[in-house]
Amino acid sequence: MSAPGAVVAEFARAEEMVAALRAVRDAGWQRIDAHGPYPVPEAAEIIGTRGWPVAAIAVGAGILGGALQYGAQWYLSVHDYPLNVGGRPLHAWPLFLPATYIVAVLWAAVAALLGMLWLNGLPRLHHPVFAAPGFERAMEDRFFVSILPAAGEASRAEALLRAQPGALRVERVP
Repeated sequence: MSAPGAVVAEFARAEEMVAALRAVRDAGWQRIDAHGPYPVPEAAEIIGTRGWPVAAIAVGAGILGGALQYGAQWYLSVHDYPLNVGGRPLHAWPLFLPATYIVAVLWAAVAALLGMLWLNGLPRLHHPVFAAPGFERAMEDRFFVSILPAAGEASRAEALLRAQPGALRVERVP
């Protein structure tokens, strides 16, 4: 059999999955993941997921989009096509703010979506853990821990996961 794509362990409870994740992390494994029917904050902390990159991308894109929108309005109203309507100044900044705000929010929302997809490596239509027997229950009532081992390390990963209390099943998947 060729080197596995992943070693996957199935658990009935979130607490068992979190304990297994701690043991796997403490054993030095870096390429680990957790899957379950609902978010488990402790699992996210153990794996090391971070939410701030998406927020930074959204804020940066919002500021850039708002600045570009405001700059375009200013340039068009003051330099390119100046019109004196009812005695208002050419640079009527209060009138520029609603459109600037709307465009900034739209840029931030689109950047947050694209940034989240990019940081999560999506769209990914197939992952090795999808081939694990019973993995469809990750959306119902089971919790899974997966390790993506380097070549020759699958036996060590499998032994570690089998030693975890509460492991219902441990499988190597291609």
